[in-house]
Amino acid sequence: MKVGFVGLGVMGLPMARHLMAAGHTLAVWARRPESAQVLLADGANWCATPAELAAQCDVVISIITASADVEQLALGPAGLIEGFAPGAVHVDMSTIAPATARRLAARYAERGVGWLDAPVSGGEQGARDATLAIMAGGEAAVLERVRPLFECLGKTVVHIGAAGAGQVAKACNQMVMVNAIQASAEAMRLAGAHGLDLAKVREALMGGSAASRVLDVMGGRMARRDFVPGIQARLHHKDFAILMDEARQLGAPLPVAAQTWQQLNALMATGGARDDTASLLRMLEPKETKPC
Repeated sequence: MKVGFVGLGVMGLPMARHLMAAGHTLAVWARRPESAQVLLADGANWCATPAELAAQCDVVISIITASADVEQLALGPAGLIEGFAPGAVHVDMSTIAPATARRLAARYAERGVGWLDAPVSGGEQGARDATLAIMAGGEAAVLERVRPLFECLGKTVVHIGAAGAGQVAKACNQMVMVNAIQASAEAMRLAGAHGLDLAKVREALMGGSAASRVLDVMGGRMARRDFVPGIQARLHHKDFAILMDEARQLGAPLPVAAQTWQQLNALMATGGARDDTASLLRMLEPKETKPC
């Protein structure tokens, strides 16, 4: 296929490379053109605007930061919608608000353009290994058209439902995962308060029913006090803002998530936005006090 790609960060770049390796023709646009240089050297085509990108492609995939970014890419000046021909597809693999996904799907439908919200789970390593979990919202027929692309990127593809449903599933994923990071932080804090070796506590827990990928990775980071970001905490904070807003609108009680949300807020307020989310541990530790 002729595929466009927007979002050449730590996940997007290896994803784009997988598509090229599978033989798809790749075109790219980026707000920072230097981020595309490695792909251009490998034969990707550069486009000056999103509209130009859309005009050259059957499918455009985006994986960028926030709802406003995706909306600007799609509907802003020289946006994708200005270049797409009827029958083209925009696949957004970002994590955005379900309402934004539904709104974009409706706008594209007016032009005969397909839409999928298809956020992913698996992080940078999953992107590199092409083992991402893909949660798709949109029409089943559109999903089947792009499934060959998804098979280059992930190991599981689940059609959740109509437009926006993929984003709801991703919000659920983030809620379970970040709550588990907070639970791991609390366990490590309790062990630390007793003066125990955190690495040994993690090892013991990984042999029992508390074992999880989150405890393995994040518990290990906490034990080593390694807060260099795998995923920056500000991104999980952004995701929690989405799910807590959904809870507010629906009147859905999320008491555990609400507590984790406050811890994320505290982490942002104390300068931890660009640290790894494992640094939630710091929010539980005694703060140094200065003499008056």
